[in-house]
Amino acid sequence: MNKQFNSFAEFYPFYLKEHSNPTCRSLHYVGSTLTLIILAITITTSNYWMLWFLPVIGYGFAWIGHFGFEKNRPATFKYPFYSFVGDWVMYKDFLTGKFKKQSL
Repeated sequence: MNKQFNSFAEFYPFYLKEHSNPTCRSLHYVGSTLTLIILAITITTSNYWMLWFLPVIGYGFAWIGHFGFEKNRPATFKYPFYSFVGDWVMYKDFLTGKFKKQSL
């Protein structure tokens, strides 16, 4: 059964529970970082064909984390918009050290 979320604030705690494995989270961070690097290279070089790599890199690392380490299906399959936003909020929380102050 799919749970219906009425807001991102309601969804985000569920999203974090789906990312409780540290290796899974780390693979998300690697994918997000590489996505930003490829985006920056694409913009600075005007090689827009490189944009094809963004979903492959971003989702590829995340899905390896889910299927290989977390042993669950990515939330993207049920909640694509909230999940996309969740990836970037989790990345921001990682970069700002928020996860050191709270446990997942």
